[in-house]
Formats: sequence, C-alpha cells, structure tokens
Amino acid sequence: MTTEDTDEPALLPTTRRDDPEAFGELFDLHRDRVFRHALRLTRSVHDAEDVTGMVFLEAWRRRESMREVDGSVIGWLLVTANNVSRNLARSSRRYAHVLSILPAQANTPDHSDAVDDRLDSDEQRNALRTALSRLPRRDLDVLSLCVIEELSTAEAAAVLGVALGTVKSRLSRAKARLAALLGETTRLAATEGDLR
Repeated sequence: MTTEDTDEPALLPTTRRDDPEAFGELFDLHRDRVFRHALRLTRSVHDAEDVTGMVFLEAWRRRESMREVDGSVIGWLLVTANNVSRNLARSSRRYAHVLSILPAQANTPDHSDAVDDRLDSDEQRNALRTALSRLPRRDLDVLSLCVIEELSTAEAAAVLGVALGTVKSRLSRAKARLAALLGETTRLAATEGDLR
C-alpha cells in the first residue's frame, strides 16, 4: 500500500488506540510534508530532521488529542512543527549565549563555519527564514497553513479553533507583516553588502 492509498480517516481511530503500526502509516503519510515545512523554518537539514522527529514524538504522545480536520491531522502536525521550531531556535540561542561567555580555548581550526556560510548563502531563503522568525505566532500559524501548505481558510479555522472570519483577517494582516519584514530584511542585507 502506498501513501496515496492510505485512508487516513480510517487510520486515526486505530492510531489513537495505541497501534504503533497505524502510527507508522500516519508517519509515512505526512513525514515529507512536515519535513519540508520544518526546513522552511530552520537553518539546516539537520534541524529540520530534528523538528520532524520531535513533531511525531509529540503526535504519538498526544495521539488522543490531535485535532482532526476533514479526516486529517496534517494541520495539527504543521502547527506543532511551528511550535517545535520556535523552541529549537530559543534553545539554540541560549546555547550560543552560554558558549559566548565561556573562555575561548585554543583548538584546531574547525571547517564547520565555512560549511555553515555556504549553506546560509542563499539570500532569499535566509531573508524568508528571518522574516518568518520575527512574525508573531498567530501570523506564522495562519501563513503556514493557508499560504505555505495551501489549506483552505475553513480548514485553518478548524485546526486553529477560531472563526473563519478570524482566519481571514489574521491572514490579511500576516501577509502585510511578512511583506514589510521581507522588505526590511532585504534593505538591511543590501546595506550590509554595501559596507563590505
């Protein structure tokens, strides 16, 4: 059976009754989409893999309370990916801060900075990631569901547990905020480029 043949509405009750095989099918059905979404929100493939793993760990842990919309939990998984990626970013910042206050030790040169620079050289991706990280949680959730993952506003409203009109107004404001942040990030990058 391929993932296209998987009947998610029939799979969910079995998954909720602690069936690891059914959960494995649910994982196979949604892992690629969750990974692609996590990759948009994180700095590396490795971070996106970590986020994806944590999302499905949380899904297993909370399998009885996953919110289902039109027979699917993909919206719930995507919003969980938003939350997990924000937690990972916070944890990374705290870790970097702790490292910055420790005394420097003389070690052999590490080539990881060059690799990071090469991976981070995609200016558009960096600008989008930066802008998305600066959005309020509500804006990120509604943009993730409606724009990036192309769920309908009705589906997003059901996933988020709010009225349809609320999703529409949040989506309009979120698009405007994202456009402003992208413009701000692009101007800042151009200014930094001029200074080099």
